[in-house]
Amino acid sequence: MKSKKKIVLAYSGGLDTSIILKWLQENYRAEIIAYTADIGQEIDRKKIIKNAKKLGVKKIIIKNLKDTFVKDYIYPMIRGHAIYEGVYLLGTSIARPLIAKDQIRVAKKFKAYAVSHGSTGKGNDQVRFELAYHYFGPKIKIIAPWRIWKLKSRTDLINYAKKHGIPIPKDKKGASPFSVDDNLFHTSTEGKVLENPKNSAPEFIFQRTASPEKAPNKSSFITIGFKKGDPITINGKKLAPSKLLKKLNIIAGKNGIGRVDLVENRFIGIKSRGVYETPGGTLLINAHRAIESVTLDKKTMHKKDEIMPKYAELIYNGYWYSKARFKLQKIIDQKRNKVNGSVKLKLYKGNITIISRQTKSAAYSLKKVSFEENKTFNKSNIERFIKFHKKKLKS
Repeated sequence: MKSKKKIVLAYSGGLDTSIILKWLQENYRAEIIAYTADIGQEIDRKKIIKNAKKLGVKKIIIKNLKDTFVKDYIYPMIRGHAIYEGVYLLGTSIARPLIAKDQIRVAKKFKAYAVSHGSTGKGNDQVRFELAYHYFGPKIKIIAPWRIWKLKSRTDLINYAKKHGIPIPKDKKGASPFSVDDNLFHTSTEGKVLENPKNSAPEFIFQRTASPEKAPNKSSFITIGFKKGDPITINGKKLAPSKLLKKLNIIAGKNGIGRVDLVENRFIGIKSRGVYETPGGTLLINAHRAIESVTLDKKTMHKKDEIMPKYAELIYNGYWYSKARFKLQKIIDQKRNKVNGSVKLKLYKGNITIISRQTKSAAYSLKKVSFEENKTFNKSNIERFIKFHKKKLKS
C-alpha cells in the first residue's frame, strides 16, 4: 500500500494552527506532523499534544531550542545593536528563521513533501518563514493557508472551529483574544482596540512588564559580565544563555522596563500598530553599548552605528540567512574579542542608568582623558587638526 504524503506544520496548539491542521487534512489528504519549536514562549505541552491528538495527529514534535535561540540568534543581533525604526528590538523577526530552519530539518528527516505555517496574508512572518524555508529546503513545497483558503475573517475561523470541535480561547475579559506572539526575548500584542492608533493600550494586555507606576519604589542594581561581546554572567554568576535572559526578563519586567508602543512599516507595505515587551533585551542592548564604549575604538563603533539600520532592516524583512546579513555580521563581529568586562545598571520605574563600566581594555585611557596636566596627549597637534578641517569645509 502506498504511504501517505506528509506535511510538517508549525503548530502552536492554539486556535489558528489547529484550524490550519484540520484544513490541511481535509484539503491535502496528507499525514500532518505537528511541529512546535520551544523558544521560551508560554508553552503547554500537554495542551499541544492533546489538541493535536484530538485532530488525529500521530507524530507530535516539541523541540527545545531555547539556548540555540539566545546564543546563535539573539546574541549576534545584540552585538549589532539592531533596532528597527528607532524602537523595535526585533523579537518576532529573529525567532522565525530558527523555527523555519528546524522545521525543514524535521521535514527532511521524515521525508515530508511540504511544510506549512500559520502566518496571515498581511503580515511579515509569511516572508520570514518562507525565505528561510527556501534557504534550507528549496525543493520542499510551501503551503500558506491564509493566502489560499476561503476563510476570510475571524468570524469564518470561529465558525470553522465550532464545526470541527476545536476549542476557542478567551482573553482576560472573556472575549476573543488579541493576536499575541511570545518567546524568550519578547511578547508582542496586536489587533482589536490596538488597531486604531488613537486608542491607548489597555493595561491588562501586558504580560511580562509591570507598569512603571506600579514598579517598586526602590531601585534595583544588576551587573552584567561580557566575554567576547556576549553576556555570560549576572552579578558574577555564570549562566547558560536561556537562563541568563530569563533572569534578566524577570528583573527588568518587575521594574517596568522594556515596553514599546509603535506603528511600524511592514515589509509588505502596510503600517501596523503593536505593543511589544522586551525587558531583558532592553537591558542587554544598553549594557552592550556601555561595555563597547570602553573597549572599542571610535572607528569600529561608528562603523557599527552606520550599518545598524540596514542590518536591522534585513532581519525585519526575513533576510537572516542572506549574504548581505552574513557580510554585515562579519563587520559587527570583527573586534568582538575585545569586548570584555562588566556593566552595572540601576533600574528604577522604567528607567535604566549606567552606574559603572569595568574592563581591562586599554581603549579608554585615564591618563589621556584626565583634566590633570600630563604628557600623554599632545595638545599642540590640535591647532593643525582644526586647520585641516577648516579647509575641508569648502571641499
